[in-house]
Amino acid sequence: MTLLDPLQIRRHFGQAAAGFDDVAVLAREAGKRLFESLDYLDDRQPEVILEVGCGTGHNAALLKKRWPRARVIALDSALPMLRQAKAQAGWWKPFQRVAGDAAQLPLADASVDLLVSNLCLPFVNDLADTLAGFRRVLKPDGLLLCSTYGSETLGELDYAFAQADTLPHVHPFVPIASFGDALMRAGFRDPVIDRDVFTLTYPDLPALMAELRALGYANARGDRRRTLTGRGRFAAATRAYEALRQADGRLPSTWEVLYAHAWAPAAGTPIRQQGQDIAAVPLSAIPIRRRQP
Repeated sequence: MTLLDPLQIRRHFGQAAAGFDDVAVLAREAGKRLFESLDYLDDRQPEVILEVGCGTGHNAALLKKRWPRARVIALDSALPMLRQAKAQAGWWKPFQRVAGDAAQLPLADASVDLLVSNLCLPFVNDLADTLAGFRRVLKPDGLLLCSTYGSETLGELDYAFAQADTLPHVHPFVPIASFGDALMRAGFRDPVIDRDVFTLTYPDLPALMAELRALGYANARGDRRRTLTGRGRFAAATRAYEALRQADGRLPSTWEVLYAHAWAPAAGTPIRQQGQDIAAVPLSAIPIRRRQP
């Protein structure tokens, strides 16, 4: 799998932080649909809620509003995003803001009742290992709600640049079957995956590229071109994209969003990380034989 550059990703999201809410229409809609699965908690009252990849804190504020007594932790790797989130975490709905990496969560084992991650997973290098980390911090029977972009996302853009350049310009997005497999390999139980396909439209290719930069979605592949694309290559990509122009005069852009909810298993079930099973057994579950004096 092509590796992404974490430093570049953090830089892109940091640069996008100030204007992110102005362009994050799809992210908000995906979050709204993801939150529909919160009903699976029934009457359970989570004590600790973690949002991974919180961005500007919009979803963390909604979680705090729903469960005012819960400890809500909003985690993001981009400090400018966390600074923007401070405005959402007012005195009337305070939540904690933590700088951290989704792939290496700085939380204790079995410390979280509910973990939410909306469209953060497309920017991790090892999906199954990251999900195993999510499982590590969830309490037994804790709920995971997460979303990611599926493999159809930005297919038109990928096609257009493939006609102009031999190097990739679009991140590798996960097929739906691989998403389910990663959840199972991470040890989650009863995963359910839903899928939406959105078609956004743009007047031209520069408008689409500008929106991707504004979202923090600029190319951060490790094998990306390190020099400017160049007028010739960009013009060739533009011509290829123009062939896809719709009857209404707009250029289409496909965004496939995958949503999942799954449950952390019982205590003592091994966690699979980096190809190995790591067992975590509570002390109370281990029989202790005491020697007779």
